Amino acid sequence: MDHLQSMRVFVRVADLGSFARAASAMDISNAVATRHVADLEGRLGTRLLNRTTRSLSLTESGQVYLERARQILDELEDVEQMVVARNHEPLGSLRIVAPVVFGLHNLAPVLQTYAQRYPKVVPDVTLVDRQVDLVEEGFDVGIVIARQVKSASVVTRRLTTGCMTVCATPAYLETHGTPTRPEHLLEHPCLSLPSEYWGDERVFTGPEGEVRVRPQNVIIANNTEMLRQFALLGMGIAILPSYLIGNDTTRGQLVRLLGDYQLPQVEINVAYPSRRHLPAKVRTFIDHLVEHFSQTPNHQLGEQWIRDGRGRPVAHSHYEHADEPATPAPRARPIDGELAPKLSKPSRTRGRVPAASPF
Repeated sequence: MDHLQSMRVFVRVADLGSFARAASAMDISNAVATRHVADLEGRLGTRLLNRTTRSLSLTESGQVYLERARQILDELEDVEQMVVARNHEPLGSLRIVAPVVFGLHNLAPVLQTYAQRYPKVVPDVTLVDRQVDLVEEGFDVGIVIARQVKSASVVTRRLTTGCMTVCATPAYLETHGTPTRPEHLLEHPCLSLPSEYWGDERVFTGPEGEVRVRPQNVIIANNTEMLRQFALLGMGIAILPSYLIGNDTTRGQLVRLLGDYQLPQVEINVAYPSRRHLPAKVRTFIDHLVEHFSQTPNHQLGEQWIRDGRGRPVAHSHYEHADEPATPAPRARPIDGELAPKLSKPSRTRGRVPAASPF
């Protein structure tokens, strides 16, 4: 019998807990389903299922085989859909949702090159800072913060990892002093996101290990671009995504602080409702996103930490001002937690799906 089909039948029987239900779902007879699993057990020389007249359960070997068989079938489906996507011209409207600030600073270059490659696809972009259900609201693709993904049947792939940076203006620091340890933030007015995003505490990792502080907030806003504007006005110390303030630190308008300490990094993923029968426009856009971020150096996303004023982030990325001088930074080694984007395998998540953040 067809080995792959036998694997598919076994996985469906294990998932549904019944030969009859699996046979009905796959539009085959109960006898055929039984023969497929028996043939698989004969090939492997071991029992995969414990059968009684009233129940069905996996053996220890069945548990191991189920996990690997599911991976193999998922990877095969990915390859088949990739080939289908290449043989069918992508076209139609592509609904994309992303966080406001991350979308404004990072999506335009991706959409430009994608539109050049696939001119018959019309990107329809929504930037929001609220919870979004990809399935219920009809979005094809969402860009999400990894910790926010809690969705049933939603698949994610990693795009990049962002760094959070403590910063303030030179004028503010001249007047109020420069903090050199996380505890010093308690002596300064802080510009912060609402507690529902990251909690009230900020957790730093430094030479002495983990340090937790609860800054004194003077302004709270649910948008990092607004917090950046407050920081540029010298209203206090802010913790902002590094890609957002790359130009500001290059020009000397903001100063990076606490260089010996790191905050938790933020993983940015692409999410989509299902891997089954993806339209060519969705498959090609997902692959294009992953390819773009894997080839974009982190210093062009602003994810490079500067120690003691040494080095300068590149000031000529797609979304930076053209009149800035192009000063490439050396790439000998990662600096202070820089993490280069890498291609990653898709992963499945369970529960409800949000697809937005203040970034």
